[in-house]
Amino acid sequence: MASESNSRVLSSFLDYLRIERGLAPLSISAYTTDIGQFSEFLEKRKRLLLTARRIEVRDFLQQLFSHQVDGRSVGRKLSALRHLYRYLLLDKKLDHDPTLNIESPKQWKVLPKALARDEMEATLAAPLLRHNASAAHNTKDSAALAARDRAMLEVFYAGALRVSEIVNAKLEDLKLDAGYMLVRGKGDKERVVPLGKSAQHALTEYLAESRPAVAAGKRSGASANVAAPVRNSPLLFIARGGRKLTRQRIWQMVRAASASSGRDASPHMLRHSCATHMVENGADLRTVQTILGHSDISTTQVYTHLALDRLRTVYQKHHPRAKAR
Repeated sequence: MASESNSRVLSSFLDYLRIERGLAPLSISAYTTDIGQFSEFLEKRKRLLLTARRIEVRDFLQQLFSHQVDGRSVGRKLSALRHLYRYLLLDKKLDHDPTLNIESPKQWKVLPKALARDEMEATLAAPLLRHNASAAHNTKDSAALAARDRAMLEVFYAGALRVSEIVNAKLEDLKLDAGYMLVRGKGDKERVVPLGKSAQHALTEYLAESRPAVAAGKRSGASANVAAPVRNSPLLFIARGGRKLTRQRIWQMVRAASASSGRDASPHMLRHSCATHMVENGADLRTVQTILGHSDISTTQVYTHLALDRLRTVYQKHHPRAKAR
């Protein structure tokens, strides 16, 4: 009976996330896993999701730590539980929130990894350098793919995009003349992100010559017949024959490009690199929040210590009383 009750609660919550919040399948899957684990924990204690107390939430988190689950993962699971209980409160399914006043693990506040600026420059240049250095693969097709990869990396870094946002970006979303693009993020929320001159230049080259070549990419046998109908793809970045790029392929491309700088970067590291470098150069957190697409400024405040470091540097440089006489 406990399992059935918890299943109904979870199913109702997932429907809310899917229909009303418009979350992506991967986000739904993460919520399912995290809340499912808490549900199993409760059932062993003969408790329900609707009757869980603060002590059960704390014990659940402590158990995760005892099993060597890292702080960021524990923080994510606590965030999932908070969203669940806020939903249940709003839906009047219960009158208390067992996650109230439970602090997130300190590790959740750790600054995400980012590339240094010289590492970022090396990563951005890698696709074209690798193409030029490889005489055996120096073909029109490989040149087009290199230009596509360079343009993707520039957009990742310019707009702090998520990998899903790159995969689903459409040609109509790009306003190249105006220097920005429309991005559809989590929960189908739209935001406008600026594109610097470097990103604009890379996109212009990609769209003019490389994208048509990628769309017409030659395939042997039956594959060519499969590719033909999608050569007029509405997507901005495409695979050979106009097919949709996979998340895995983009991860591979980013990892290969970052290897030139001695790093093993992910698409998310490029997103954090954009935010980190902006804050280091004096951008305020509200601006960074807008570009990243964070709905809550508290999510962006992970970069606060960078802003404080810059504030301290500027203060020590310009305030007449900052230095001891």
